[in-house]
Amino acid sequence: MIASTGIDIAEVKRVEEAITRWGKRFLDKVYTPSEIAFCQGRPNKFQSYAARFAGKEAVSKCLGTGFRRGVYPNLIEIVDNEKSRPTVKLHGRAAEYGRGYTLHLSLSHDRSMVVAVAVMEKI
Repeated sequence: MIASTGIDIAEVKRVEEAITRWGKRFLDKVYTPSEIAFCQGRPNKFQSYAARFAGKEAVSKCLGTGFRRGVYPNLIEIVDNEKSRPTVKLHGRAAEYGRGYTLHLSLSHDRSMVVAVAVMEKI
């Protein structure tokens, strides 16, 4: 049974500007080390960072917390599975809110915009 949904859209340029301006400080606050390694290895790394950012926002909406109540962006990890599909790993407080649920995530993008849709399903 679907418990909640979340959607987010992000502009690639805004994420690129934040990374350019704040560098490692921004990256460490928003992304896990494995997400940073993945995005850095992509042909269009800023598009990958933006897609993961939108995914984190969409998931935080599913959880009903946004980025508050102890749920921070780097506690929501977006990783690709063996079929290159995005999956969600929750850590810390985010994992507490997500206990008993399965999260599904879809990411899409063009050159300048990314969109993420998350669905939270009761197990």
